[in-house]
Amino acid sequence: QVQLIESGGGLVQAGGSLRLSCAASGRTFNNYYAMGWFRQAPGKEREFVASILWNGWRTTYTAYYADSVKGRFTISIDNAKNTVYLQMNSLKVEDTAVYYCAAATSISKTNIQKGSDYDYWGQGTQVTVSS
Repeated sequence: QVQLIESGGGLVQAGGSLRLSCAASGRTFNNYYAMGWFRQAPGKEREFVASILWNGWRTTYTAYYADSVKGRFTISIDNAKNTVYLQMNSLKVEDTAVYYCAAATSISKTNIQKGSDYDYWGQGTQVTVSS
């Protein structure tokens, strides 16, 4: 059974940093073509944050970011640990949300921000940024 387990959330002051981790079990990264992060704030819809998309030969990948986090957030992977990370710097109050890890076994570049194209989801981790 596939499991995505997030960790690293918490409370931080504006301007601070957090690193989220998402450990995948049940499948190795070789079975995913994209892994990413979404978030949902209270009263708002889930939104795309960042994803990585491997090329067809899995020799390299491309990172994609929402405009709202470009230059502040960095997504990365550790294949040996089957873990994807989201380094969040210069956090803002508006970054407060539950952050979800997601994985897709098949997805196109044009749909990389489309949550419904991801097959597996973690349980979420709360990130709260105070002013």
